[in-house]
Amino acid sequence: LLYWNSDGTRMTRAAHSWYLRNTYVENNLIEPGKITLKDEAIDLSSIRQDTYAVGAEKDHIVPWDAAWRVTQLFGGDVRFVRASSGHIAGIVNPPGGKGAYWTKEAGDAPATTPEQWLQSATRHEGSWWPDWTAWLSARSGRKSAPPRMGSSKYPPLQDAPGTYVMEK
Repeated sequence: LLYWNSDGTRMTRAAHSWYLRNTYVENNLIEPGKITLKDEAIDLSSIRQDTYAVGAEKDHIVPWDAAWRVTQLFGGDVRFVRASSGHIAGIVNPPGGKGAYWTKEAGDAPATTPEQWLQSATRHEGSWWPDWTAWLSARSGRKSAPPRMGSSKYPPLQDAPGTYVMEK
């Protein structure tokens, strides 16, 4: 968990500065057409696909109530889940761990504020990951055997996850 904290942004200085200014300081991403990338105006409401969004209760970088705003900005169905804990621990909380998460069901009346959402949300013990798995399964095709890896020209070197994950 703490290793994640030391992982660099791996962005150029100019890109990182632009990102922070436009998405955190000026919050331009929420304004339709305010940000243009490759001559394409960005409008979050044009995202119409189902979305699973997670905010963490004690997140100091993206407070959960700010993350909840995605439910108001995207054009498709958004399942918002509030996880307990902070910025990293709220996300990296596999099944079997401690913690809790809050959800609302699809048939529930939509909330207009994060506070209203939380008042009507249901608290569940444990990790949010099983909820995400069920959400994904409902939108996935049938399971099949994985494709064969490698080729005669490029045979697999080793079974997953490979050796790089063991490097220090």
